[in-house]
Amino acid sequence: MNICNARPSQAAEIARLIMTAMNHECCRYFAGDNHTLAEFERVMTRLVASADSQYSYRNTLTALDDDGKVAGICVTYDGADLHRLREAFVQAAKEAFGRDFSGMDDETAPGELYIDSLAVDTPYRGQGIATALLQSAVDKAKALGMPAIGLLVDKGNPAAERLYTRVGFSRVGDSRWGGHPMRHLQIQFDPNDATE
Repeated sequence: MNICNARPSQAAEIARLIMTAMNHECCRYFAGDNHTLAEFERVMTRLVASADSQYSYRNTLTALDDDGKVAGICVTYDGADLHRLREAFVQAAKEAFGRDFSGMDDETAPGELYIDSLAVDTPYRGQGIATALLQSAVDKAKALGMPAIGLLVDKGNPAAERLYTRVGFSRVGDSRWGGHPMRHLQIQFDPNDATE
């Protein structure tokens, strides 16, 4: 597996995997009762292809197989940029679904490189790709000099939480996102180790 920065041409593959990370129940929640998952996927593909959204290819690491197919993704951004980056999603949801998510709770905050989405395509699971993507995200946070890297995990997904704790994440609080109870997990970095 080769882990590298995403390209705009991979937007459709990345959007599909972001929807896997969100889970389809959350995707349906955002699309609303009068719209389909296919419509939501088209919106997400546009957001991934854009340069300035939280789901942008510019915020995405991809794991590519030997044929260059996207096997997994990890979307991260500085928590301080959440509101600016989220605006593209808020605007797209208004236009496509007639829904206003401008009052949505914040899933991250300044001082944290936030892992928004992590997913591995079904045929590639169980091969350590998620762990490799997480480690690459941790390395990115350290290289950027961030004090912490964090994510939300659904309380109903203990397998994902076990993966995160194996990599070094620990619980720092509870939250809600997309109507689901979540745990906020972080790795906090010692500022004296920033040059590692």
